[in-house]
Amino acid sequence: MTTPSLTSQRCLHHSQREAVARCPECHQFFCRECITEHDDRVICAACLRKLVKAETSRKHWLRYVTRAAQLGGGVLLCWVMFYGLGRILISIPADFHEGTVWETTDWERE
Repeated sequence: MTTPSLTSQRCLHHSQREAVARCPECHQFFCRECITEHDDRVICAACLRKLVKAETSRKHWLRYVTRAAQLGGGVLLCWVMFYGLGRILISIPADFHEGTVWETTDWERE
């Protein structure tokens, strides 16, 4: 079985136009209006839609994983900051909390 030459082929969508390329994915012949260049190769619009949809669905779940990691990192950062602030407040002497630090002693009055 021999493959017909490109010059004798017609566009799949426009039968009156001569085909200028063959899609590497679906192996159909197309005219200049029906093909486009993607990733340094000529491909038809239907196959391009399939490729883009597959790429977007792969990136779709990755986007959710990235956002979940950012949210988890933010929560962890807030927890560490509040934990550190709590440790600092606990380390302050009890006299400061009772207000007796600011009172003057008898020997300072004299």
